[in-house]
This record gives sequence, C-alpha cells and structure tokens, in this order.
Amino acid sequence: MSEPKNILFLMTDQHRVDTLGAYGNQLGTTPNLDELARTGTRFDRWYTPTAICTPARASLLTGQAPFRHKLLANYERNVGYLEDLREGTFTFSQALRDKGYNCGLIGKWHVGTDKSAGDFGFDGPDLPGWHNPVDHPDYLAYLEERGLPPYEISDRIRGTLPNGGPGNLLAARLHQPVEATFEHYLATRAIEMLERYAADAREREQPFFLALHFFGPHLPYILPDEYFDLIDPADVELPRSVAETFHGKPMVQKNYSAHWTFDTMPIETTRKLIAIYQGYVALIDFQLGRVLDAMRRLGLADDTSVFFTCDHGEFTGSHRLHDKGPAMYEDIYRTPGLIRVPGQPEGVVRNEFVSLLDCTATILELAGADSKAAVDSRSLLPLVSGEPAEWDEDIVCEFHGHHFPYPQRMLRTDRYKLVVNPDSVNELYDLELDPDELLNVYEHPEQAGVRSRMMRRLYAVLRDRGDNFYHWMTSMYDVGDVGYDPTMSGLDETTYQK
Repeated sequence: MSEPKNILFLMTDQHRVDTLGAYGNQLGTTPNLDELARTGTRFDRWYTPTAICTPARASLLTGQAPFRHKLLANYERNVGYLEDLREGTFTFSQALRDKGYNCGLIGKWHVGTDKSAGDFGFDGPDLPGWHNPVDHPDYLAYLEERGLPPYEISDRIRGTLPNGGPGNLLAARLHQPVEATFEHYLATRAIEMLERYAADAREREQPFFLALHFFGPHLPYILPDEYFDLIDPADVELPRSVAETFHGKPMVQKNYSAHWTFDTMPIETTRKLIAIYQGYVALIDFQLGRVLDAMRRLGLADDTSVFFTCDHGEFTGSHRLHDKGPAMYEDIYRTPGLIRVPGQPEGVVRNEFVSLLDCTATILELAGADSKAAVDSRSLLPLVSGEPAEWDEDIVCEFHGHHFPYPQRMLRTDRYKLVVNPDSVNELYDLELDPDELLNVYEHPEQAGVRSRMMRRLYAVLRDRGDNFYHWMTSMYDVGDVGYDPTMSGLDETTYQK
C-alpha cells in the first residue's frame, strides 16, 4: 500500500447521494459512477465535516477539522472569519510534491481569497469563485478555438424574496451545445493534463495526483436542452420532507426557507427543479466517463487509484429548502464516497462512519507520505481492502455559519442524530422511525436516556479534540462530571476536582 501510485481525484459540488444509481437511484443517469462503485468500494456512511464549500475543501486539503484550520466560511458571505489558511498550515499537496509527485487541479478551488491552488503546489488554470466562471479567459479561448457559441441562458427559474425582490437564480436553460458547456471544458482540460502526466509517468516514472473539481451540480442548474429536459418531472418523486412544518425546529430553518423562496413557487416547479438537478448530475457523469476513458486509453488504469466524492450535499426542495445552510440534515451531510484502488477487491460496501476528511490520510498513505500532520484524518485503505477494521461507531460534524454566524455541532450514530443549537432548541432524530428527520424528539421524555448518552458523548469528543464549543455545553446540558472550573478563572479548581 505504501508504494507510490497515481491518484485521480474526482469531485463535485453540492451533490446529493441519492442521485447515484449505486445508492439506489432508478433513473439510470450515472453509469460511470455506478461502474466505479461496482469495481471499487462504496461507502454508505460518508459524511462531510461541514456542509459549506470552503471549510469542507480546506479540511480535505489539510486533514484538519474546520474548527482547527479555522477557515470557517465562504469568502463571498464571510462574516469575520479567516479568509485564507494560515501560513505554515500542512497540506497534502505539499507532502506529495515532496515525494516527487506531479500535482494538478482542474476546476473549482474555493479555499480562500488571496491564495490560489497554485500557491499550494497545484498545476492548472486558476478558476476562482463558487460557480462556473464563464467569463474566464481560458474558457473563452477554449470556445474561440473550437468555434463554439458563448454562454447565453433563458427560461430562468426563481422565486420571490421576503422583501418582494427576485429570488436567487435556481435554474436556467443554456443555449450552448454540450461541447461548449463549462463541464465539457473542465473534462477536456483534465484529459489534456492527464496526457501530460502520463508522459511524465512513462519517461521519468514520476507519479501524479490529478484532481478534477466540477462546480456543479451546485445551483443554479444551468444546462443545455438535452440535459435540462432529460428527466420528465412526472417521473420525479418528491422528497417526503417537503411536508416540513418546522414545528419544534429552530426558527432559522423557516427563515432560510423564506430566503430560498420555496413557498413562492408551485410544487410543479419543485418537481422540475429536481428533474433539472438530476440532469445536471447526468451531464457531469458523462464528463467523468470521458476522463475515465482517457485514463484507460493511456494505460493508467492499473496504476491509478480513483476517488469520487463531493464537498457536501444539496437540499433541492427537501425540508422546503434549497442550497445548504444551518440545518444539519442528511440531505447535505451524508454524501457519496467511492474509491477504487488497483489490486483491491471489487464491489465492497462499507457501513462505517467515514468523512471527507479521511481522504487526506488515504491519499498520503497511497503516496507513501507521512500522514501524522493530517490530525483529524484516518486512512480508509483498511476498509477498501474489505477486511474487518476497528472504527468509531459515530461521527461528529460542525457548522459555523453562512450569510451569518450560526454555530452547530452534530453527533450521528447508527440510529440517532443529535444537533446542538446554542441559540435555539436542540434537535434529536430517530432515523430508524423517522428517516426524513421531520419529528424533533429532543424534548420527548422517553428519549431522556438517548439524549443524555449522546450529549455526553458529543461533549467528550469535542473536549478531547480541543473544539471549544464544548464550553457552552458544560453549563447548559447534562455532560457528566466536569474536572475543571467552567468559568476558567482558575480561582476554584478544587470544587471540580475529584
């Protein structure tokens, strides 16, 4: 496992796990990803450390949880947090460069304001921002070289904001052929870089890490006709959580629903949006197929590990929401995770709780690099091997805000999910009886034992990690015995010491 290997890292943005056939979708729009799952390992409990782009991507780069690397918000909506990783922060790309790897990144970066992917050792065009930068010089040159038409849209879908203004653009029809889409452009550039790296692998035995990061299927879903209309809205099954009433839930969720204008659009529009979103996934899957075909054509398949995942999920109407935000539902925290390592078993399915964070240590182990600096990451290679492995029976996720500060922590176990919201009511969901997370049972008397057990476990994990969110929990909830003065004054430690 420690011998240097090539690594192809395929990543999307805001991607629902239930759009993949490998995870149960019946529309048949992800044949390439389904084949990757069939020939590799599918992780059924793969979570993002936080459902927001920049912090999640910074966690992948550093192997650190967001509270530790402190890049806590997207810079477009930054509310006073850091906007770039601090100088000297460990990154896996530098560790791979030190091992002699070529490192390339084509597509979305979104890990800071001033520092680009190139600053962290990645080859490739600098494509800043959160959405397809359709005015980027390299993309415009790509269109001109091929005689392709420029970006133009119609059939916009948007609702009405609480103040009466037009809502955020959710989808639109793109008047370009598939070959002109930004997704096709990204895949083409990735294939070109793959060809260069393949030559270096042959001539100098230089291994490579190549990441292809699509900006989609993040909203707005802007697609050409064949994908905009690929799925008949009549074939779309609405998520059961569109029945959300927000009763017993934090008020911020209802406010977010208003911000995303759900109730200002007819339910037929929601069906169409879900259909378009699935079309977007199909477009990306097709482009991924082009890249995987190129990998095989270049003779790299037997020496290249392939990852597929995303930074976080997307609501797409679930819980009467769009995008992501301060609601720690499965729709945005549980994501797809596929890994194929040459020589390892095919068709493996793992149910352990794993994280996007764990990609960092996995990449480092594949490259034969030291992973100690990726302090919150654990290599997934023991699971990929198909063998039994000791693993945590739960997972902790965090959130720090988007548009405004909003700290949350979550503990997910086999059956239950606890969400701590310091400004509001806490949440507890029984995912066996309520997989759609519609009923908050935190205050239900019969859940007292579950609530206490999970609160104590979450407290212990946060305290041991050094995530200072635990200080709020110390005085507010049943966290068990405390061995320090929670006022942190140092004046009365003997009261708390056993």
